[in-house]
Amino acid sequence: MRPLTITFAVFAPLALAAAAAHAADPAPPSLAFPLACKIGVSCEAQNYVDRDPGPGAADYRCSSETYEKHNGVDIRLLDMAAQRRGVDVLAAASGRVSRLRDGVADISVKAPGAPSVAGQECGNGLVIDHGGGWETQYCHMARGSLAVKVGQQVVAGTKLGQVGLSGSTEYPHLHITVRHGTTVIDPFAPGAGTTNACKAEAPLWSPAALAQLAYKPGAVLNTGFAAGPVKMEDVEAGGIAAPGAASPYLVAYGRGINLRAGDVVAMELRAPAGQVLAKSQLPPLDHAKAQHIAYIGVKRPPAGWAAGRYKARYQVLRDGKPALGRDFEFAVTG
Repeated sequence: MRPLTITFAVFAPLALAAAAAHAADPAPPSLAFPLACKIGVSCEAQNYVDRDPGPGAADYRCSSETYEKHNGVDIRLLDMAAQRRGVDVLAAASGRVSRLRDGVADISVKAPGAPSVAGQECGNGLVIDHGGGWETQYCHMARGSLAVKVGQQVVAGTKLGQVGLSGSTEYPHLHITVRHGTTVIDPFAPGAGTTNACKAEAPLWSPAALAQLAYKPGAVLNTGFAAGPVKMEDVEAGGIAAPGAASPYLVAYGRGINLRAGDVVAMELRAPAGQVLAKSQLPPLDHAKAQHIAYIGVKRPPAGWAAGRYKARYQVLRDGKPALGRDFEFAVTG
């Protein structure tokens, strides 16, 4: 199928300070992981702070998991089904709630008839003042979910609300920005200024949070089975029903994020007895993809689907070697 590219919205202008500019400033806060989810299981990091001072974009690892002028870290949920179940946004550090907004609709900016979000790109969210000029901002929260008030004191781990789809976004995620004064600070390399050593340097994240946010060269976001062809919006909505013994088709699908130009997506589907039912390898990607979906499938045989466990593999090859992948399966009962 034809790959799909998502272009994400741009937030406020980015300014990165040189290390010497804050040499005498109060110590910054130590930041805890700001979501009640687990990277690699129920959420993934999608975008980092743009460290490129020019018209290009580069993350703190000198790679492409960001976009022009992106001023924070995006941690996305796997789909809207997870968002509807509710995932808590947590205070990253102790402080006082200084600003807050609620009432913005939870709707993708790409949805037909979506209202303008001009001036409220952050959607529902808030700012916590940590003292000494340090603050964190939390964006795209669910309307009506905010659980704190302006002036309230919080500690690290305090529930602030839940992840939503408000503001300038196409998928459910938390966008968190760290600032010192009016300067955006990259929490992975706060002292690196406009240069980059291509690694984390004196990160603000706590050791536990940094372990959660270990850098990945892309990720497998979703895999599963369906009774027919699937679209990106189907996977994003979540809740795709698995095929059964009478389904007309057996389809395996996979969605990867932060794929790179030249990556090759390959899939394979096997019957319970081990024989290959379908196998494909797409042409190399002509440019980087924020997210990309692929699927393979077969039509039901006249005798119906044999009972047993059907197995599939989604894999991304980079420079001819496996870079990302996941094996998954489901059972057809007799």
